[in-house]
Parts: sequence; C-alpha cells; structure tokens
Amino acid sequence: MSGPLTIEDYQVEVQDRPFSALYARNARAVISRGLMATKSSNWMVMVSGFFEPVLYLISMGVGLGALVGNVFGPNGQEISYAAYIAPALLAVSAMNGAVYDSTWNVFFKMNFAKLYQGMLYTSLGPLDVAIGEIFLALLRGAMYATGFTAVMGMMGLITTPWALLMIPASVLIAFGFASFGMGITSFMKTFQQMDWINFVMLPMFLFSATFYPLSVYPEPIQWFIQALPLWHGVELLRQISIGVFTAATAIHIVYYLVMILVGMVLTTTRLRKLFLK
Repeated sequence: MSGPLTIEDYQVEVQDRPFSALYARNARAVISRGLMATKSSNWMVMVSGFFEPVLYLISMGVGLGALVGNVFGPNGQEISYAAYIAPALLAVSAMNGAVYDSTWNVFFKMNFAKLYQGMLYTSLGPLDVAIGEIFLALLRGAMYATGFTAVMGMMGLITTPWALLMIPASVLIAFGFASFGMGITSFMKTFQQMDWINFVMLPMFLFSATFYPLSVYPEPIQWFIQALPLWHGVELLRQISIGVFTAATAIHIVYYLVMILVGMVLTTTRLRKLFLK
C-alpha cells in the first residue's frame, strides 16, 4: 500500500505531465458547477432567451412576409420570406446565447465573484475553465437551436430532412462566438467597456443579410459584411435549411473552425496570464 504523496512524488508527476498546469482533464467540475448555478438562479434567463428569435420570426416573417411575398433562396428558387429569415434568426439566436454566456456571465465571474481565481487555485488549469464555460454556452445554444427548429417545423418552414443539420451547425456557430467572446471579455475591466460588445453585435445583427440579401449593398460594403462571422453563420444555415451545399458551405464551416481555434488559444492564454502569474 503506497504512502502519502510527497513533494518529490508531485514533482515527478508534474514532469511526467508537462501540460498539467494548463489542463488537468477536469472540465466536468466546471460544467457541474455551472449546471447547478443555472438550475438555482439562471433558468429564467435561459428560457426568456429562447423567445426572442421566435417573436422576430412571427412579427417579421409572418407580418412583414405578407407584404414582401416570396424571395429568392440560396439556390435561386423562390421561398417564402419567413423561410428566408428563419435560418438567419436561428444563427442570431446561437450568437446571442453564446455571447451572453461568454461575455457578461464571464465578466461577472472574473471581476466580481472572483470565481476563476478560486478555480485556478485548485488543480484545475485555464484550459479546464475555458472548456467548461464554453461547453455551458454550447449547451444553451443547442437547446435554443432545437427549440427554434421545432417552431420552424410547426410553422411549415422545414421542407427537407437536411434542415435538421441546422442544430449541430448552430452549435458550431455558438462555439465560435463563445470561444472568442470569452477571450475578448478577459480584457474588459469596466461596465463601460462591456457596452462595446452590444455596440458591435447590433450592427452585425442588422447588416449580416439577416432580413434582406447581401446584393442590396454597394460592393465595398458587401466585402466588409462577408468578413463578419454572423454573415457566415446566416449563409451556412440558409443553405442547410433547403438542402443546398456548395463550395461556399465548406468555406463557412472552415471560417468557424478557425474562429474556434483562435478563440480557444486566446482564452486559455489570457486566463493563464491573469491568474497564474
């Protein structure tokens, strides 16, 4: 029977696992804590966030759609205006849910609750914290996507089985925004600085071809919009919603994979720099 762990044993273990300070393989502890907190206090916020895109879909898709009529979809065929904006609103919902969890929620835990400092004083590493928090944002995004897709089905806006792929695609979108959002939030120190997040999100929501096609803009503005992450999410879900896949589909997916990679590296590096000095 082995005795208690000595300092020498610990040093050997650290040498055997050189990345243990970065990742302790225990992100589930962060996830469990987040789920308990959501169950006790934050569940109303999560439920209310689901209804925002549904209300937009009803008011814009049904109300304004009666005036607009049919529009051209990604493959050039005519679809209803509600079917045109529904995938875009799903992408917006994935963005909003992920950004809320990875910015304001993280900002409070980091600067007021001092939660991450406490976590990193344990065996947890910054990558454990990043994975745990981002997973919680993805779980919320998956719930929103599933519910919104069900609403689309009840409204008769799903015409192909391919549309079910919008759920994992929405999780991919949420992953991109959550990983990047958490890293950006690590630089924020005041509520005034956090207001810049809304300042960026609102025009991205309005101008990412959410409610009308990209072609209505002058060409220089089109190039700028095509660099925005939400535009790639909107176009990806629009293509999936009607089962049309082109080379652009792969470009949209690769865009988010790169965004996730950069965001994870940024978040992990920032947490380590802030709390493991």
